[in-house]
Amino acid sequence: MPLVLLLLVFAAVRTVCAADLFPTPEFSNHPIPQSQTPAPRPSWSEYLDLTLLAAALAAASFFAVKGRSRTGLFLLSIVSLAWLGFWRKGCLCPIGAIQNVTQALFDKDYVAGGLVIAVFVLPLVFTLFFGRSFCASVCPLGAVQELVAVRPVQVPTWIDHALGLLAYIYLGAAVLFAATGSAWIICRYDPFVGLFRLTSSASMLALGAGFLGVGLIIGRPYCRWLCPYGAILALLSRVSWWHLRIPPKQCVQCRLCEDACPYGAIVRPTVTPSPIEQRAARRRLIVVLCAAPLLIATGTMLGFGMRTSLARMHPTVQLAEQIRLEETGRVKTRSDATEVFRGKGDSVESLYASADKVVENFAWGGALFGGWVGLVFAFKLVQLSIRRRRTDYEPDQGACVSCGRCLWYCPEEHTRQEFIQIQQREEPLNHA
Repeated sequence: MPLVLLLLVFAAVRTVCAADLFPTPEFSNHPIPQSQTPAPRPSWSEYLDLTLLAAALAAASFFAVKGRSRTGLFLLSIVSLAWLGFWRKGCLCPIGAIQNVTQALFDKDYVAGGLVIAVFVLPLVFTLFFGRSFCASVCPLGAVQELVAVRPVQVPTWIDHALGLLAYIYLGAAVLFAATGSAWIICRYDPFVGLFRLTSSASMLALGAGFLGVGLIIGRPYCRWLCPYGAILALLSRVSWWHLRIPPKQCVQCRLCEDACPYGAIVRPTVTPSPIEQRAARRRLIVVLCAAPLLIATGTMLGFGMRTSLARMHPTVQLAEQIRLEETGRVKTRSDATEVFRGKGDSVESLYASADKVVENFAWGGALFGGWVGLVFAFKLVQLSIRRRRTDYEPDQGACVSCGRCLWYCPEEHTRQEFIQIQQREEPLNHA
């Protein structure tokens, strides 16, 4: 008998829970809208995306390192742009995954999916072994810029080095705002995803068109100076096991590769300095090393002082400031956000307390961000102060995106390819 009663109670509760909490109001000739939510993608499609990404990375690595084929890299860029760009609409994105991984590390309530983590990690692994093969012809953002770079010009070295710091600063800001749950600025200000989807705001579409316009005469401006994922890949590529090389055996120093590279990624052979120049270089390096802690400390203090300004990216702080403006009468019209807040019945004091807590979190976050910026400047100064001896023209492994343009112009590469073709034609005759 108790079991029967328990079953009856369970059935009644289930019936009540299944019913609408609020009955649908009666409206004459008014259709009730149905909720529109995108259907989840089947799991097999995620595995397919990951498999295709790995295959594209493997193909790009082969074309750059082993096959040394600019044509193969160019054709793969077109395929990647069509697939990852216009077909997948930029959603399979290791660049934006920086924010997913960061927020998952700092927010216990947020979980990054396995596909997102795999998409983030896979290009990093390939970079450690083969250089920036992802940038070469897999990334749709790089592919669309590569395809429009029809007549690129050389950018002065000092400008290239200075603008290259922006990518690392952007990376630090993206990590800071994702870790604090403020905003995903990489996705919000992506200049090319709007072009892939054709659904972005007019300002972002104009920004993407502007980058492509600049890309006609300056090779890959976003990749070189702003891409935060490219900043990570540049660091890993410097220690990659294999990398694209200009001459297979001996460089004839014709300088054609230097003139052909639109990214300033070809470094010249060094000249043996005089004893006076060597002593001056050592003193310069010592000064830079002594100034590095000062730069980091200065950046840390500036970042701490900017905690309130940085915290304004957080929605809670934005809402609190808007409420404060309305409470003090400096704003007469209420916004939608403040109307929703007041409708919930929460106290203004609790909102202010939450905003103050966010600002406190940005105290250490801003300090770390400022210290990171100081470290970036210090590292660049140290890098410029160290002169490594080189006898040939070589690719700068950090800046080189393995596009293969230099292979088109290298006479030694043409000689090697012709020798390989002759061997391939003679091999069947020798077997016969």
